[in-house]
Amino acid sequence: MRLSIIVGTRPEIIKMSPIIRECERLQVDYFILHTGQHYSYNMDHVFFEQLELPAPRYNLNIGSGTPGEQTGKILRGVEDILLKEKPDVVLVEGDTNTVLAGALAAVKLHIAVGHVEAGLRSYDRSMPEEINRVLTDHCSDLLFAPTKQAYQILLEEGIPTDHIFITGNTIVDAVTHNIQLAEKQNHILDDLGLKKQEYFLATLHRQENVDDNDRFQSILKGLNDLHRKYDLPVIYPVHPRSEKKIQEFRLESPGITLVEPMDYFDFLHLEQHARVVLTDSGGVQEETCILGTPCVTLRSNTERPETLAVGSNLLAGVYSENIVRCTSEMAGKNKSWENPFGDGTSGCQIIQILRDTL
Repeated sequence: MRLSIIVGTRPEIIKMSPIIRECERLQVDYFILHTGQHYSYNMDHVFFEQLELPAPRYNLNIGSGTPGEQTGKILRGVEDILLKEKPDVVLVEGDTNTVLAGALAAVKLHIAVGHVEAGLRSYDRSMPEEINRVLTDHCSDLLFAPTKQAYQILLEEGIPTDHIFITGNTIVDAVTHNIQLAEKQNHILDDLGLKKQEYFLATLHRQENVDDNDRFQSILKGLNDLHRKYDLPVIYPVHPRSEKKIQEFRLESPGITLVEPMDYFDFLHLEQHARVVLTDSGGVQEETCILGTPCVTLRSNTERPETLAVGSNLLAGVYSENIVRCTSEMAGKNKSWENPFGDGTSGCQIIQILRDTL
């Protein structure tokens, strides 16, 4: 089996890391193709170094652009490399433009496609990520569903049973492997002058939130109101796209501490010890659930309904008063929920399925 692992963003690197480690352990013939969809040091390269992963054999350095432009560049670049390397199977993870373009490039060359984290649905077609994940699922040959609910969604959409495998989510493997290292090696709380459970952590980057002046302004107002109500810091590591929009819209955030994007260990440490994490990220919803940290999602829907079911997460939408109300509710939450995303062996399972199948 010759395997190509395609990544393009920070979450993909993190979630593919258990699979890459398993390839190394078993000496699988594989290579990493990085599209460069995230392209700054802190959003990208530092994760390979910190997670002690081999450097990608290829980096397309695509960078930013409109959705069509970015997807088209990735499709062309990936196709050229696949024609050269001729892998038996391509693995993609998640719902980005990298995922869709990587899967399309492979399937058009009659190369098998495996989709890690298949079957997630928000049922909101206004989200670019929803389009990406649906199309990727329906052109993939092997679909690695993280939960029974995701498995059932794929069945209901007509995907054959023998193409779907419930493996859990590789984020559990990654968090389990890295959280102890993050605790031992980390000084981020001291660096930012924070105390455990005495700050809020926010992440905000999705197009539908940060590209809309009114929505972005309303969310920032909610975060400012939290700071005033609790007199606690609100730490916001700003994605480059979000920072650009703050400047473009001339938005004010007097009660929010804006910091640069940080490495995985720093962010994991902040997640673990925050009173509540507020986010529009799907991966952060999962990580907080695994870590036992209450989460408030700054969207009206989620493709991670398992977090709602176990009680680790609430949907707040973007209105400031709802953000404050939901955060107040989650701040006093009993944290004894059960992790619904597997036992931390997803990477091993996925590689074994590939070897058995191919």
